[in-house]
Amino acid sequence: MTDLSYDPNITGLLVVDPYNDFISEGGKIWPRIKAVAEANNCVPHMEQILKAAREAKLRVFFAMHHRYRPGDYENWKYIAPVQRLAWQRKSFEYGTWGGEFKAEFLPASGEVVASEHWCSSGFANTDLDLELKRHGIHRLIVIGLVAHTCIEATVRFAAELGYDVTVVKDAVADYSDEMMHAALEINMPNYASAIVTTREILAALSVATAEAVAH
Repeated sequence: MTDLSYDPNITGLLVVDPYNDFISEGGKIWPRIKAVAEANNCVPHMEQILKAAREAKLRVFFAMHHRYRPGDYENWKYIAPVQRLAWQRKSFEYGTWGGEFKAEFLPASGEVVASEHWCSSGFANTDLDLELKRHGIHRLIVIGLVAHTCIEATVRFAAELGYDVTVVKDAVADYSDEMMHAALEINMPNYASAIVTTREILAALSVATAEAVAH
């Protein structure tokens, strides 16, 4: 288990895909994750962690999925199944409510929104790694959607690039308990230094906040 102390000088909070389509009532994908997300209070936990990270003066980064635009994918020679689904559903359609940040997750001034990822990893073909390095970030706390795709792919890629990663298991969600189990119990323990609860991360961030105030 990694040390659950987070130096704000080298730690960033990474929020993955907080789109209305995913985590708002009325979103295109919300009905598919609602049962799991409500069972573990995923969205309220995400909100609590974002607030705590800001209070602790952690830098906040957003890794957002590509928003569908007309013409996307049509001339691609090869397209991954997950991308084909996004194409069919017009997931996170640009210019629509579903493709906007859920209001509680709008980036604050100075927070970084990385370029949109086309598949699952927040790092692949984006500027996320560059932004993290430019801000001196070596450790990541990861929350958001969906556990077995974007969260897992981003965590794996982060580990490959040398980041120390903490995943908050009740601030992520998925389409089924089985998928959550595969991601959190089988796959991500190979790459994340810590997989913790919201309660644990809030306690650690409260210490960071106290230290920030003291200095």
